[in-house]
Amino acid sequence: MDFDSLYKTYAVDVYNYVLSLCGNKHMTEDITSETFIKAIKAADKFKGDCKIRVWLCQIAKNTYYNLSKQSKFVTEFPPDLPCEDNFELRLIDRVQAIEIHKLLHILDEPYKEVFSLRIFAELSFAEIAEVFSKSESWARVTFHRAKNKIREAIEK
Repeated sequence: MDFDSLYKTYAVDVYNYVLSLCGNKHMTEDITSETFIKAIKAADKFKGDCKIRVWLCQIAKNTYYNLSKQSKFVTEFPPDLPCEDNFELRLIDRVQAIEIHKLLHILDEPYKEVFSLRIFAELSFAEIAEVFSKSESWARVTFHRAKNKIREAIEK
C-alpha cells in the first residue's frame, strides 16, 4: 500500500467521518493524519474482509475514542465553537503552552518549524507542504512525529 495514493483516494471520506464524530476541524485533521499513519503501519493486517474505506474509518474511530479518553483531550483540542469563559481552563492552557514553547526550543528541525507553522501560524498541511516544497503527506507525517516527540517530552 502506497501512502500517497491511499491518502489521496480516501482522505476526504475519513476526514468527513471524523468531523461527524467530533465536530472539531483541528482535531479532525490530526486524527485523519494519525489514521493514515496507523493504516500504513498495519497494512499487512488488512485482510480484505471489508472495503478499505470501512477499515480506515474503523481506525479513525478507534483513534478518536483513544484520544477522548486522554486527560489532556480538552486542552489539546479546544472546541471550534465559542464556549463559556473559564479561568481555570485558560490557566491550564497557558501553563501547557509555556511548557510546549520550552520543549519546542530543543526539538530538531524540521519538526520544530512544522509544529510551529501548524499550531501557532495555523497553516493547513497543504500550506506547510508548499513552504517546504514537499507533499502534503510529508507535512502530516512530520507534524505527527513532532507532536509525538513533544508528548513524550511532556510525559518525562
